[in-house]
Amino acid sequence: MTGLHALWLPIVLSAVAVFVLSSLVHMVLPWHKSDYRTLEREADVMSALRPFNLSAGDYMAPRPSSMADMKSPEFQAKAKQGPRFILTMLPPGDFGMASQLATWFVYSLVIWTLAAYVAGRALPPGASYLEVFRFAGVTTFSCYAMALPQTSIWYGRAWRITLASAADGLLYALFTAGIFGWLWPR
Repeated sequence: MTGLHALWLPIVLSAVAVFVLSSLVHMVLPWHKSDYRTLEREADVMSALRPFNLSAGDYMAPRPSSMADMKSPEFQAKAKQGPRFILTMLPPGDFGMASQLATWFVYSLVIWTLAAYVAGRALPPGASYLEVFRFAGVTTFSCYAMALPQTSIWYGRAWRITLASAADGLLYALFTAGIFGWLWPR
């Protein structure tokens, strides 16, 4: 068993490495460039939604109020007529990402701490590089990627986006596992 206090360096170095890697993945590599399609007549759609003053949050339409409502002829007719959609509204304002980047970093720190905890509980100081790589890698990959298919299964997100994001998770896991294996206490 290896205590978390002995793993602060791989946690912090993983934080920096994956933060930089994720920035490169989203700014340089091409696989996220087409995650979101452009609306035809975007200005018209935005103008049509603006008077509703929708607050930030997630919306579904049509949305049944109950299971019984979902089976009603009126709801069935709305669903068949369409459009059916899930919509995430963001607050108006600048397109800055400082808050999201800070939250991403904190979220990732939680993941790396969890990976350190799992590997530290399973392995003693002096464990081999590949043993550490395996535990840290599987834990990190599970955190970053394994819940993503739910959005495609239940909410209709394009599988291409889910698989590209899972590939990101695999990259993050490989980097994290490599750093943990390299800096594991001897």
